[in-house]
Amino acid sequence: MSTETEKAGNGQAVHVPAIVDLRDRVPTLDDKALATLRANALRLKETGNARQQASAEDLLPVIEAELAIRREKKRADAPAKAPRAAKPKKTKAKAKAADAESAEA
Repeated sequence: MSTETEKAGNGQAVHVPAIVDLRDRVPTLDDKALATLRANALRLKETGNARQQASAEDLLPVIEAELAIRREKKRADAPAKAPRAAKPKKTKAKAKAADAESAEA
């Protein structure tokens, strides 16, 4: 029996948190999970302990790169917008004629 998995004396198992490398999982996350992971990494970079800050600093460039890839893909997949048709400009003579017609009516 190891001291990591059992409490001394009472035989109960102790959960030891494992550090998981998320860099490989970033591309598989959906947009909402990726946004949450980014928010957590930014928070831990500022307020976490030294180990959390180091992990967040390593993970943030991977998250930012994935977000940039997704933005570009959405931009490329978006349908092309047709250019707007320019409105014909009124000349002073046409504007006066239009005003005169509306005044007569």
